[in-house]
Amino acid sequence: MTEQATINALTCVASWGNHGLAGTTDRQLLPIQYQRRIGRPLCGDCIDIRQQTDEQWLVTKIHPRRSYFARADRFGRQQLIAANVDQALVVIAPEPAPSRDLIDRYLCANEILGISSVLVLNKIDLADGKLEQLRDDLSLYQQLGYKVIECSALDNTGIDELRQLLKGTSAKPACSLLIGQSGVGKSSLLNCLIPDLSVQTSSLSTATGKGKHTTTIAQQYALPEPNSTIIDSPGVWEYGLWVMPADELAASFIEFRQWLGRCRFHDCRHLSEPDCSLQQQADQSDLFASRLQCYRRILAEQERFNNH
Repeated sequence: MTEQATINALTCVASWGNHGLAGTTDRQLLPIQYQRRIGRPLCGDCIDIRQQTDEQWLVTKIHPRRSYFARADRFGRQQLIAANVDQALVVIAPEPAPSRDLIDRYLCANEILGISSVLVLNKIDLADGKLEQLRDDLSLYQQLGYKVIECSALDNTGIDELRQLLKGTSAKPACSLLIGQSGVGKSSLLNCLIPDLSVQTSSLSTATGKGKHTTTIAQQYALPEPNSTIIDSPGVWEYGLWVMPADELAASFIEFRQWLGRCRFHDCRHLSEPDCSLQQQADQSDLFASRLQCYRRILAEQERFNNH
């Protein structure tokens, strides 16, 4: 080639090691390689690339991110997972049994990172006699202002409502993120939402060299609606929050915010200090008390990181 081709403002749809894939506007996938001086893009990043060979492109720029999703690594440091996410769908199901602690951690992370949260109760066709109890449990989050959608891939219950929620516009494209435990049915939701999912996953598998689709890395897919994409993240059994100041962690619990700054001590950590405004509220509300206990568990976990 006498002149190297360049393409600007593409999306990184998958990233692993020092390689990844960029998606073009006509849904072609281009293999990309990273430069140390530029850095490693995340799935969802907007990037510029320059052609190196007929089959290889080099990332020349990572555009500023409007948001990102993260989790803690084993040292308690922030590990970035996906970029430019507008909303996160926290998927739960009757089995494996939903963990209140896991839900709270996801909601806190999204609050800190500026990502809106939606709780998706999937596989309701398998709930048997548990559905009413699950609804009662999730109503607590509805009281806090979080949206809850019930879904079933078996009969498409809730799929239209979910599809509307994922729609972007030409003025404001939308990127959503699927998060949740392994086994909650994120793949079944994707199959309902994306008619050509098998084509997209086959293209990704071929391009990554995996031979078959396995969700071991975050991967972005195009939804049928214009300006709408969704990122499928690897399922987890546990989700940890990175180490942060106690006041930042407390503010991630949305119902705590109006009471922060009202404690006797300005540096109150809301553990066992006298005249703690959060403890006073917890004495009057089981929901508040449950969430305060979650805050304390996360804080204790973070202190263990700090002590190592």
